[in-house]
Amino acid sequence: MADSRQLVTFQLGEELYGVSIMDVKEIVRVQAIRAIPNAPNYVEGIFNLRSEIIPIINLHKRFHLKKLVTSEEDELLSGFIILDFDGIKLGVIIDRISRVVTIEEEQIQPPPQMFSGIGAEYIYGVVRNETGYLVILDIRDLFNPKELQKIAELNMNR
Repeated sequence: MADSRQLVTFQLGEELYGVSIMDVKEIVRVQAIRAIPNAPNYVEGIFNLRSEIIPIINLHKRFHLKKLVTSEEDELLSGFIILDFDGIKLGVIIDRISRVVTIEEEQIQPPPQMFSGIGAEYIYGVVRNETGYLVILDIRDLFNPKELQKIAELNMNR
């Protein structure tokens, strides 16, 4: 039996991305976000999820991606993916949630050298699909430990 991984897939701009289902705590609809003074520019703010304060990260700003032009129907599929980094929870803004997929390890290829958008250091690999590529993000590499600490501190100061 080949190794496989389950991914939660979502759209950011024109690309389809996936993260390990094991790192996803939940998916929530867009909520009111409260801005945080002096936060890094990609930290959109914080919101309250059942009495837990969650920092919200904007990967569009982090990776200089254009936001997807969405229809009203797409708006219903947008929101936040709540990730859990060893006890540090944060939300990532997504343009549209897609679905959970199972990918066989041998389907995953290294990212092309000139990959548009985000840096190759954040990409675990890519899988070719009917419409192009599914980019598998390594969420543990998206934020270095210092950044995670800073985000956690923003959380504590509220």
